[in-house]
Amino acid sequence: MSATADGGTAETGPAHRLGFKAGMVVQELGWDQDTDDDLRVAVEDAIDGDLVDGDYGNVVEAVLLWWRDDDGDLVDGLFDSITDLVGGGVIWLLTPKVGRPNAVDPADIAEAAPIAGLALTTTAAVSSDWVATKLIAPKTVG
Repeated sequence: MSATADGGTAETGPAHRLGFKAGMVVQELGWDQDTDDDLRVAVEDAIDGDLVDGDYGNVVEAVLLWWRDDDGDLVDGLFDSITDLVGGGVIWLLTPKVGRPNAVDPADIAEAAPIAGLALTTTAAVSSDWVATKLIAPKTVG
C-alpha cells in the first residue's frame, strides 16, 4: 500500500475512487501547467503505467479531460475526447472548482454532455483545486 498526496492510500485515494485499475489505458487531454500533478501521478500509479496523449492512435478505456472555462467550446472538447474511447469507456472531465480561476459552470457541463452524446453520472472533488465529472455514453436499449 502506498500513501497518496491527499493522505489516503492507493486503495482509497482519488484515482481509486475514480475507478482506475492496473492495466487500464488512460488518455490525458488538456494538460497544462495548472493541472494537478499529484492526481496525475496517482492515476499513473493506479494503472501501473503512463498516461497516453492525443496522438496515441489506439483505443483507450478512459479519458482524463482537463478543461477550463477559457479553453473554448466544451462540446467540441467532449467530441475530441470520444475519438479514441472504447465502447463502455468513461470520460473524467476535470474542471477547476467553483470559485477558482477558469471554473466551468456546472450548467455548461450539463448542457454540453448530451449534445456530445454523453450522460453525466457523478461528480467528485479530486484535489484542492479540481473537481471530476464522470461522463458516459448512454446505454442503448435493444
